[in-house]
Amino acid sequence: MSIPSPRPRSRLAFGATGGVLLVLSVALGAWVLARGNEPFTLDAAWNTLLVGVDWSPFDVSARFLNIAGGVIVSSLVVPVAGIVLLLALRRPWSAGYFVAAIALSGLLVQILKHLFGRARPEQILVISDYGSYPSGHVANAATLAAVLVVLLPRAWTLAVAVIWVIVMALSRTYLHAHWLSDTLGGAFVGVGIALVCAALMYHRLDKERARRRDPVFS
Repeated sequence: MSIPSPRPRSRLAFGATGGVLLVLSVALGAWVLARGNEPFTLDAAWNTLLVGVDWSPFDVSARFLNIAGGVIVSSLVVPVAGIVLLLALRRPWSAGYFVAAIALSGLLVQILKHLFGRARPEQILVISDYGSYPSGHVANAATLAAVLVVLLPRAWTLAVAVIWVIVMALSRTYLHAHWLSDTLGGAFVGVGIALVCAALMYHRLDKERARRRDPVFS
């Protein structure tokens, strides 16, 4: 089943929604900084709850996602695979959109990490880079998810996208690599960047879809 097709006015909707999400990501980070980088009550409660959880199957999955969502896989392997696939399908603008969204999302995550410098939970179980806010793993997952839905607007892709982001967010808090609010900020960044890029490239992507009779924007 197809998701209702976005028409010309959707370019504005994409841009406006993406812009709002990016503003929210910065506002949430500023709120965290204003609190002296102390975790919110919900952050602390969720982290404390997970300290007592020891579920082997999810532990293995979370550690796998730690690698799968890391810089090498999510920012190099996946983008290269995506480019190759989209170019093979003769979708050069879709490939460009995919790369732009991934690159800009990763760049903004690093800017925000160094801008806010939030400390990670003390119980962290994996090795991570500087800055807890926002979650780069969740931002990458959300970017990929949003790009998938934009390029292939179907009910099943939307369901897969939402589940993927939620699972990644749970894995990051399960490993105590992030506070819960970090994952929310990452989701804001990922989806926001993907929608803003879609708005900027809307006509190119739409023309490519029409020329190739592809489900993109259909």
